[in-house]
Amino acid sequence: MSAEATNPATPGPVAPTPSAAATAPAVPRADRRKSRPRIDLRRLGRAALLGPAVRGKLPDAIGHVAEAHRAHHPDADLDPLRRAYVLAESSHRGQMRKSGEPYITHPLAVTLILAELGAETTTLTASLLHDTVEDTDVTLDQVREQFGEEVRYLVDGVTKLEKVDYGAAAEPETFRKMLVATGSDVRVMSIKLADRLHNMRTLGVMRPEKQARIAKVTRDVLIPLAERLGVQALKTEMEDLVFAILHREEYEHTRGLIAENAARPDDPLAEVSDEMRGVLREAGIQAEVLIRPRHFVSVHRVARKRGRLRGTDFGRLLVLVNEDADCYGVLGELHTCMTPVVSEFKDFIAVPKFNLYQSLHTAVARPDGQVVEVLIRTHQMHKVAEAGVVALGNPYAPASDAPTPDTAVSGAAVSDAEATDTPASEAPADGERADPTRPGWLSRLLDWQRAAPDPDTFWSTLREDLAQDREITVFRPDGGRLGLPEGATCVDAAYAQYGEDAHACIGARVNGRLATLSTVLKDGDTVQLLMGQDPASEPSREWLEHAHTPAARIAIQRWLATHPGGGTGTEDGGGTRREPAETSASGRSAATASARPPGGPRADAAGGTAEGAPVARPRGADVLVDPPGAAVRLAGCCTPVPPDEITGFAVRGGVVTVHRVECAAVAHMKSRGRTEVGVRWGDTTECRVTLVAESFGRPHLLADLTEAISSTGVDIVSATVEPPSQQRVRHTYTLQLPDAARLPALMRAMRDVPGVYDVSRAQHQHQTPPS
Repeated sequence: MSAEATNPATPGPVAPTPSAAATAPAVPRADRRKSRPRIDLRRLGRAALLGPAVRGKLPDAIGHVAEAHRAHHPDADLDPLRRAYVLAESSHRGQMRKSGEPYITHPLAVTLILAELGAETTTLTASLLHDTVEDTDVTLDQVREQFGEEVRYLVDGVTKLEKVDYGAAAEPETFRKMLVATGSDVRVMSIKLADRLHNMRTLGVMRPEKQARIAKVTRDVLIPLAERLGVQALKTEMEDLVFAILHREEYEHTRGLIAENAARPDDPLAEVSDEMRGVLREAGIQAEVLIRPRHFVSVHRVARKRGRLRGTDFGRLLVLVNEDADCYGVLGELHTCMTPVVSEFKDFIAVPKFNLYQSLHTAVARPDGQVVEVLIRTHQMHKVAEAGVVALGNPYAPASDAPTPDTAVSGAAVSDAEATDTPASEAPADGERADPTRPGWLSRLLDWQRAAPDPDTFWSTLREDLAQDREITVFRPDGGRLGLPEGATCVDAAYAQYGEDAHACIGARVNGRLATLSTVLKDGDTVQLLMGQDPASEPSREWLEHAHTPAARIAIQRWLATHPGGGTGTEDGGGTRREPAETSASGRSAATASARPPGGPRADAAGGTAEGAPVARPRGADVLVDPPGAAVRLAGCCTPVPPDEITGFAVRGGVVTVHRVECAAVAHMKSRGRTEVGVRWGDTTECRVTLVAESFGRPHLLADLTEAISSTGVDIVSATVEPPSQQRVRHTYTLQLPDAARLPALMRAMRDVPGVYDVSRAQHQHQTPPS
């Protein structure tokens, strides 16, 4: 704001002031309205970087803002803008920028930026007044009296906290205050982004060290926020201005490449665009084909990736159509009549980005080998792609007066109620503001910032959070969903879903399979979090290594800070907590505790029997071998039972081992050249099977499990219980079933035992079979 608003005195990243905009050639009103959705801030920013600063008289008061505003909102009431300008001009009268210009040029320039993006009247009114409370005698009460509560809220949201009150914490606490206000009204951040853009355009007379400090904060905080809010027109220009300050040599080199390319007589992008227009004209598709120059940072990235740049690397082609279906029609024509680069195709219409961005991305190859990238979108998608949340208008206006997030992105955006699993019909509490445009990442940010213990932790964590620029969605078994940054683990999912109750999480299922808490999640995964029963559960210190989100890290750190001796549970190598083994009253580990199933021998941990005499081995299910007569042995690695699909292999001594077809040993034997032997089940269905039950540790669990097994009429041949050192207990039972058809009922009975969360057939790790 005011402390950063200066004008350039040295060559470098400078830009036209509002007066420069007044020199633009007049455009007929009808044509201007048609062209306005294609934001020209990129052109203005490009001129700012390539040309000198333009200084002249003040713009014709509020006229340029009103003209730009009416281009997007023809029926807008301009009276609030006139009154806001009068108050701002009179309040700032006598104040000068460091360049020597009247200070009113700054709020006018910020408001013009927002008007060009299509902001509605309330935002523009607050933008004109955004520095009055901070730098003049105007109070928030006066703003409310003259312009209403919404304008007062926006002005307050972007007003800095005083250094005399907060000292070194003023900047992070100002951003914390601003983000909280943004959580209720995204227009607060829209004004801040436009404010920072104009300050960056006019940063040249600052001392180099201050330029660098402001540029770094812009790079680490403001640019990621602009990206997440989808305001690409502001984001790309700020990127170029930061690039020019922090990487002067690379900037000058890139500037030279762009100037050299512009001087070439031929333009391959123009040739391809002409060809493309002809293809679409013949197909009867009404479309505009535009050349979209890459901005400086984009050219620099392409140069680092590809080395020597060719003509098509300096821009992309933008195809604008009227309807969603036309986007796919254009894609089909281009892929039919030109040479597509299939690997470059991306569909962000069917699957929009988390910042509302929608477009089809593809590429076509020229005969000389140059590749042209093509963006295909509707005019409305383009407006949202450039202006992001600014294009959504007033989120509090009735649906008939302002576009909603759904209409702004052709029905593909997700409302805040959906993103947070909150019923849309729920009304906000008294004094609470609910913004339907608030995205999931902002809700998460607001959650963890409350727990940040001090400004330094908040500031550093905010930068880390904003550096995670991609988002994934994972689903819960109940149909709910969680938005997480790319790279998030099950630890992050646990804290996102349960908050500090996630301290009791002991594991997870990802897509139905057991997984450790360190498992990295992918977009679309289904995650079931397994919670322990012990209310005194504690997080492991090693969870910090797997925590990717600020919410998870801060919650774990807070617990560890208040429990200096806690968090000592070791890890199993994958982020699953291990707790000390529970001991029974007799002093033996629970792993060696045994139970006598009713009507059967007592099974011990070694798999023998307490009576000391071996149990006669019952006969198993009949397996018929082709040719008949060979000895048959059911493989212990996969314990096949009827009606499993089976196969056999001849091993030493003429014995045929029978495996389930999905057993890992089958693929190994085939790779060794072993010949398969035809096998099939006979009539006898008596069988032996090995089951693995996984459960939470609790007293009497082994007795309850063996009772459940016995109740189904199944004999326990042996049982092994591993030590409960992970707060989970793994039981392995070898069981004799009188009929294989009883197996599903047996597994259900075991799963119904309290504390048991999984029962599965044993599938041992494959070992090389004997030759």
